[in-house]
Amino acid sequence: MKHSIRTRFTLGMIFLFIIISVLAVFSGYYLNKLSSKTSAILKENYLSVVYAREMSEGLMNINQEITTCFLTKRTPDTLKIAKELNQINLSLGSEKNNITEPGEDKLVSGIETNYLEYRDSLQTLVKSAESAAGLLYLQNKSANLYQQLSILSQMNGKALEVKTDDAKASSQSALTKMTILATMCFLIGMSFAFSFAAYFNRRFFQLYHGLKEIVASNFEQRLYFDGNDEFSEISVVVNEMAENLKKKKQKVSLISQDENLKAINPNDIEELKKMLFRLKTTEEQAAALISKFEKK
Repeated sequence: MKHSIRTRFTLGMIFLFIIISVLAVFSGYYLNKLSSKTSAILKENYLSVVYAREMSEGLMNINQEITTCFLTKRTPDTLKIAKELNQINLSLGSEKNNITEPGEDKLVSGIETNYLEYRDSLQTLVKSAESAAGLLYLQNKSANLYQQLSILSQMNGKALEVKTDDAKASSQSALTKMTILATMCFLIGMSFAFSFAAYFNRRFFQLYHGLKEIVASNFEQRLYFDGNDEFSEISVVVNEMAENLKKKKQKVSLISQDENLKAINPNDIEELKKMLFRLKTTEEQAAALISKFEKK
């Protein structure tokens, strides 16, 4: 199957995009999972602790008002008491819709029952003349509510610690997994990028070297590329060009030799023979003359 350079480059970019997408998807997944856990902690247990604190503060303010009025023999501030009761009602209603822990529903039901009895006793005490017995009964109910609200706060506080530890463990696990995944993707990406670059660098170098040799009149040079891409097609064209240039060079050489042979004149050959004969005669005469001088 033929793969063009453009196709290989496009596939390479798609592969890198897939790696980036995998990292983005897994990062989003783990971040969303961790965000859900932390949101659950804030939405559920933390709010329960807040509601318990608000109800406890309301009870404390009411008891302080009633006790102060009993000691100073003055009439309780009904507006202040009504405001605190209204805040307790809102917090209790919100807590009833925010049950998250095992046994919390029964605890909240008990708090509601004791609170209704406390509120009725409070209203009776405020409307009638305050008595020590009524105040003592109200204080006992208030103590029971404080205890139940304290248990509610502790229950959700403990859940906060457990869920926070779980969120920390999840974040550490997600960090480890993302580190491993990112390392793998990085190594795969680097390996791919190196192979991709090496593939083109090797072919461009072979093409450059081959063309350089052919330009330097080395028509024996040939290009060989593996695969079925444009480089293979270019190598076929270049090899055919080199072969044609080689044939033309041989043809020109033969023509040049023939022309040189035809250009030699027969008269020149005879003149050359005579010149060689005269040189030989002169050499013999010189040798005889030297021998005569040596005898003297």
